[in-house]
Amino acid sequence: MGRNNVENWRVQKCAKNCAVCGREFEDKEQLFSKLIFDEGQYVRQDLCSACWDKKDPGLSSWKTTFIVPPPPEEEAVKKENAESLLRRLMAKENEEDLAAIFILTVMLERKKILVERDVRKGEDGQRLRIYEHKKTNESFMVLDPELKLDELESVQEQVVALLSGHIPEDDAADIPLKNRKVRSVRRPRLWKRRRYSIRWCAP
Repeated sequence: MGRNNVENWRVQKCAKNCAVCGREFEDKEQLFSKLIFDEGQYVRQDLCSACWDKKDPGLSSWKTTFIVPPPPEEEAVKKENAESLLRRLMAKENEEDLAAIFILTVMLERKKILVERDVRKGEDGQRLRIYEHKKTNESFMVLDPELKLDELESVQEQVVALLSGHIPEDDAADIPLKNRKVRSVRRPRLWKRRRYSIRWCAP
């Protein structure tokens, strides 16, 4: 898992049907998700409890809850926030955005929008962190960029610039400030490493 995996960064929605029996999931049904590698890409599969085989967990697996997607919102002009910026950068798939994506991912984890499901280590030693969006069940795959603490200031400034100089109050609290001491960061260990990628569970 290296920088040449940029093409794997995308978002996958949670499937509406079981990957094995094809039964449609019910709202708030407990199901199992697993990550496999197929034809050069990471693919998420979702299975009902009856079809789940714990002897075949794939590269990674976790238990989750199916949530019926809400109706699409009416289009409206919205201010850029951490989540919308993260999605926009992921869609661009530019390697230059890696550090900013990492910072935004950690911010969303702190805000309890994303939850870390698993961590995988590749043959090259890089860590792949697997997150899930708590409301939409989207899965986000993030390669650990191994950011050093002395790199945070420039990345923080980049994120501010990408947000057009406007940072919502809730988001600002989760960006490390250049004059803030390391011990004041809620989870400093998260800033020392990572890199990233996203995914949805297939429709």
